Amino acid sequence: MKAAMIPVSGTNWHNPDWKKLLSSSISKPAELLERLNLTAEQMGDGKATELFKLRVPLPFVERMEKGNPKDPLLLQVWPHPEEYHQQPGFTFDPLAEKHSNPVPGLLHKYGKRVLTITAASCAINCRYCFRRHFPYDEQSYGQKTWQQWFDYIASNPHINEVILSGGEPLLTSDSQLAELVEGLSQFNHIKRLRIHTRLPVVIPQRITQSLTALAANSPFTWLMVLHINHPNEIDDALIRAAAQCHQAGIRLYNQSVLLKDINDDVVILAELSEKLFDAHIQPYYLHLLDKVTGVHHFEVSEPKAQQLYQEMLAQLPGFLVPKLVREIAGEASKTPFV
Repeated sequence: MKAAMIPVSGTNWHNPDWKKLLSSSISKPAELLERLNLTAEQMGDGKATELFKLRVPLPFVERMEKGNPKDPLLLQVWPHPEEYHQQPGFTFDPLAEKHSNPVPGLLHKYGKRVLTITAASCAINCRYCFRRHFPYDEQSYGQKTWQQWFDYIASNPHINEVILSGGEPLLTSDSQLAELVEGLSQFNHIKRLRIHTRLPVVIPQRITQSLTALAANSPFTWLMVLHINHPNEIDDALIRAAAQCHQAGIRLYNQSVLLKDINDDVVILAELSEKLFDAHIQPYYLHLLDKVTGVHHFEVSEPKAQQLYQEMLAQLPGFLVPKLVREIAGEASKTPFV
């Protein structure tokens, strides 16, 4: 059933406090195994939480298949012992972001766009995250920091787009986001506000009426770039959340990461693109893995990535094929891989 056919009127599908769902997130490997009817013998002991904490919200867990140690959603969050093994070419800062950090909490890598580290934590800890070693404690957050951002934007009038990223920018409350939007509204050269987020995917109830109203009444064009890697992540609650964003005029895009044993299959990728489009979400980017220390076991070889892309071109109309890209430190944009 397509998203347009699912009712979105009313708010009774929302939890009145999405933060309660966030606070109930699972942080212990043993608890996650118990909920999924799995054992440590099947999955390992999860000790890699010493390197990067486990965090996964219950609405995301509910989409995992119980008893399946190879569930593609589980594999994205499970602490794997391979994380302890360092591999050549994998570093703590693969995109050299420290060199693009002119003021705390703001990255300026690409000409007319600035990216803000709006929050220091995430709603879900994806094990392949390229910022799993990012020095969040060296940044600063809140209104004092915002003024530094505003000063930087004022001194660079060629900037026309602000990207809210993180961490997870939608961990910021709607009232705080409204203050940030109001502050950015003083700059006539800002045309677009883009939010890079995974929170509406793992807790769809984060799409509140106050958030969509803020977007609908904003002077900017709003874009929301979701992060969905597998079609099993798209359930009815996410479809309803996407429909509410669509009705508020928020343009929805998706970026995925190509991950070994999770989505490195043309059938899965094609199904993902179809389900995204039915939910008013445009397939946008398919990223090659950023080579951050501890994630080498997710890597898909470059020849296989190229083969998958060609197979997608053969199976899908062009508007459903995301761009296959990689990010190279120091380059002026993401680099197409084909």
